[in-house]
Order: sequence, then structure tokens, then C-alpha cells
Amino acid sequence: MATGKDRQKQLAREHYERQMQRRAEREARRKQVAIIGTSVGVLVVVGGIFAAVAIVGGNKTPSAAATPSPSAATSSPPPSAGPTPKAYNAAADTCDYVADSRGGPVKEVGTPPTKPDKSAKTMTFDTNHGDIVVKLATAKAPCTVNAMAFLAKKKYFDGSKCHRMGTEAFPMLQCGDPLAKADGKGTTDGQGGPGFRYAEENLEGAKYTRGVIAMAKAQAPGTTGSQFFIVLGDLQLPPQYTILGTVTKGLDILDKVRKKGVLEGGMGDGTGAPKDPVELKRVTISG
Repeated sequence: MATGKDRQKQLAREHYERQMQRRAEREARRKQVAIIGTSVGVLVVVGGIFAAVAIVGGNKTPSAAATPSPSAATSSPPPSAGPTPKAYNAAADTCDYVADSRGGPVKEVGTPPTKPDKSAKTMTFDTNHGDIVVKLATAKAPCTVNAMAFLAKKKYFDGSKCHRMGTEAFPMLQCGDPLAKADGKGTTDGQGGPGFRYAEENLEGAKYTRGVIAMAKAQAPGTTGSQFFIVLGDLQLPPQYTILGTVTKGLDILDKVRKKGVLEGGMGDGTGAPKDPVELKRVTISG
């Protein structure tokens, strides 16, 4: 017959197992919603994120263990994710876009042409607050610009909402998930993508200072898709996120939005959907 002490041990063991299960579930959700991290202080890592109050991922109020970062989707894709996409081939002037089979929500609009169109110079986000204009780094990030231009022409971003904003500790706005609800309740916000991924580029000497717009990614290389983040302050991130370009107009708009704060229900690192929603009504490319 079981004694009272045996029963106590069993209950303690069951409680511990439940705690571990909940912790594993939370960690799995956190990794999948990753994308741009959270950072508040010292170390910062993006993508897979780690640090002391980081910059990658997406949690709620920053704590000693919570760290934001710009990674997107899972922090380490399973083998089923497929091959790692090749970097831009300058000799052949070709890009490599591979299927993203990691299982996240997808808005399918096709795959960009492998030969990049280098005529794109400017990207304009027509938002509900006004225009945000970006000077594209086409020469240094031809495949990324080619992918974003392709998605814009397919109206992939039209009507989408920016799902993640950081406070003063992590000043950035993350967008590019066309399926995000951005209402503080969407459990899959930050997981959506175009169904393809490609290699990171324009990383040498990368600095994520105010006005820079860069691509979010998962921890593993070759996981860039459609999500991006606009830097509203200076972020101490490692050079792992492709710099797409620089904002030349519209930062003042986003500064006002950020001052209004974020909704509860974020990723636990101080980031969350902006209280004042930011909608990308239309995205256009000019050359």
C-alpha cells in the first residue's frame, strides 16, 4: 500500500512533469514566432537569439531571461526544411530560391525569377499613417531586393499588418507576415511566409542603426523570407540579418506609433503588436 510520503513524491513528480511540458510548449511557440528578437541590454543575438536581454524572437516584458531578436519562424529548421539555398552567383548573375517546407503558414504567390532585376531603386510602403520610403541596397543585396520586388508586384504585402514593435529598449517595427492578425491574440503572428527562402547577403560590416531596414530570419542560415524590420533606434545585433536598404522618409510616423506602446499578449520580451496599428495598404517598387 502506498504511504502518504509515496503519494507526495508521486504528486511532486507529476507536477514537475507538467511544468516541463508547459515549458517545452512555450519554448516551441517562442521559437516559431521568432523573428526579430528582443533586446534590452547587453548581449544580443539575432535569429536564434541569446543574450542577456536580447534582440531576437518575441516575448513580452524584458526580463533577465527574455531577449528579443529578429529571427523569423523556427530557430533551427528540421532536416525536412530542405537544402540550404546558395548565395548569389555573380558570374552567372543568378539567385537561388528554395522551397520552405518548415510548416509555417504560407501565402503562396509563386517564386521569384532566378535572374535578379537590378532596376529596383526605391520601395514605398503606403501605410494607414502615410508613406514610408526606402532606398534599396540593390547592388549589395540583389537577391533580397529581387525577392521583395517580386512579392510587392504580386501584391503579397497589400493589406497586411505589422505584427511586432519594440519599446525604447528594443526600438524596431517588424512586418512582412501577410497572415498576421496583429491584435495581440494571434498565436501564429510572425510565422507567415511566402513558401520560399533564400540566402542572407549584405552582411559585411552590417550595422543596425536608426533608419536601417533589414530582413528577419530564423537561427539557421538561408532562412530569409518576406519578414523585415525597420530600426527606430540603434540595435546591437550581430551581422546576420540582410540589410535591405535605408528609410529616407517616414521614420517620424513610426516614432509616433511607438510612443503609443504595444498590446499585451506579445512574446514575453517587451515586444508586441503596436497599439496604434500599422497597415501596409500597398507596396510599390520604382527604378
